Amino acid sequence: MAERSVPTSEKLSHFTSIKFGFSTRNGGVSPVPLGMNLSFNVGDDKVNVVHNRRLFFGALGISSQQVAVPLQCHSATVHIASQPGEYTECDGLLTSVPQVALAISVADCVPIFIFDPHKSVVAAVHSGWKGTVRRIVTNAIGRMIGEYGSQPTDLVAFIGPSAGVCCYEVGSEVAMQMDPSVVQNKDGKTFVNLKHANKNHLTEMGVVENNIEVSSYCTICSPELFHSYRRDRNASGRMMGVIMIH
Repeated sequence: MAERSVPTSEKLSHFTSIKFGFSTRNGGVSPVPLGMNLSFNVGDDKVNVVHNRRLFFGALGISSQQVAVPLQCHSATVHIASQPGEYTECDGLLTSVPQVALAISVADCVPIFIFDPHKSVVAAVHSGWKGTVRRIVTNAIGRMIGEYGSQPTDLVAFIGPSAGVCCYEVGSEVAMQMDPSVVQNKDGKTFVNLKHANKNHLTEMGVVENNIEVSSYCTICSPELFHSYRRDRNASGRMMGVIMIH
C-alpha cells in the first residue's frame, strides 16, 4: 500500500517523531470511480470504507482505532483532540498526545498540517473557501500558542494537494471576500488561489516562509491521482491526510 501514497511532505518527513501521510484515489476496494474512498458520506458501502481506511492507515503503521476525525462543516473552529474519535462542528484538530492520529477529509479543499517540534504538538486543518475567509489556520495557530505555548517561528507547515488556481473558478460573491492578491481573472473567469491565501495566513501569524511547504498538486486537474468534488460531483470519493506524534 505504501506505493499508493503521494510522496510525503519533504519538510515533515525530516522529523522522526511524527507520522504523516496523504491518500490518493488509487488502491482501494470501493467500486470505480470511488476506489480508495475514505469517507462514509458519499454513498459508498461502509464495509468498503472501513477496509480502505484500514489499508491507508495501516500503510503508515497507524490503527483506525487511533484516529481522531473532525466532522467537518466549513467552520473556523479548531478543537483539541485528547483521544481518538469523532469531534463535532469543527474543521481542525490539535493534539500533544502521542499515538492520537489527526485525520481530515478532502476532495479539493485545502488540507493543512502543522508540527511544533519544540512543544511536540500537531494540527490538522480543513480549509475550503469558507474556512479560508474565516481564517481557520489563524485560529489553529492561535490555539497552539494559547494552549501549548508554541512559538510561530518554530512551526513547520505543509499545505497539501487541493484545488489549484489553475482550476478553482469562483463567482464574484466568493472573490470579493478574498484578498485581491489571491484572485486571478482569465478569459472573463475568476479564479482563487486558496493555497496561497492560507500560506499568507500562516506567514501573517509569524510562521517562517521557509518552514512552509506547498504541494504543487491540483486535485481538479489530476484525475489519475485524486478525487475532486469540483470535477466529479457526486461521483467523487474523498482522500484523507493524517498526522500523528509517536
